[in-house]
Amino acid sequence: MAEPLLKVADVSVRFGGIVALDRVSFEVEHGSICGLIGPNGAGKTTLFNCVSRLYQAQEGAILFEKRDLLATPRHSIAALGIGRTFQNLALFRSMTARQNIMVGNHCRARGGFFANALRLPVVVREERRIAERTEALIDELELGPQADTRVSDLTFATQKRVELARALASEPKLLLLDEPAGGLNHEEVDHLRALITSIRDRFGLTILLVEHHMNLVMRVSDRVVALDFGRKIAEGPPALVQRDPEVIRAYLGSA
Repeated sequence: MAEPLLKVADVSVRFGGIVALDRVSFEVEHGSICGLIGPNGAGKTTLFNCVSRLYQAQEGAILFEKRDLLATPRHSIAALGIGRTFQNLALFRSMTARQNIMVGNHCRARGGFFANALRLPVVVREERRIAERTEALIDELELGPQADTRVSDLTFATQKRVELARALASEPKLLLLDEPAGGLNHEEVDHLRALITSIRDRFGLTILLVEHHMNLVMRVSDRVVALDFGRKIAEGPPALVQRDPEVIRAYLGSA
């Protein structure tokens, strides 16, 4: 059996006396979409922040292609092949959509200070590659008409696509999507569902998705992991998790 791309093993995180994650374990297979669900405060974003190394877990291991991420410097995460979007958009608002997407290529850029200063051929080739990659992503995410518009002048839904394109610019193997449907209307969420599936297939990605929009999660995920109060309460195919008594209790309460 093939090794999973991402393996979370008995991860625990505490903030003072608060247990944010309590020995959480699950795996994400190559090429799959895994949905991470749970009520507010369940620990979903904390787990995301551990994978992307914004937080440090006190116990357990997170393995990406068998490499322990918890022992990996934060600045090396993108270069390993992990890209991320954020619940609160983290774009350069005074820059255009195209410029924001180009920024996402930085972790793949080659050539140092002197190569850039002397405009060596390797730098020219790299600039051409980045420009071509950026144009391909603009086409893929249907951003052509807005490509040279400042981010601050774009609609919220379009800004979400710009951030997604920027994350894809780093050529990730694993894409972390943090509440991508937040603030979108019904039609925009439906378009997002198709887009997530398309980019998984088009770029051969593995996707870990944190989302409150249950209809999106259940329709787009191959597997779902449910958290509550920092503990894993269910895991499996979407239809199975949706019917799990612990999941129903976490969202609706018990009589």
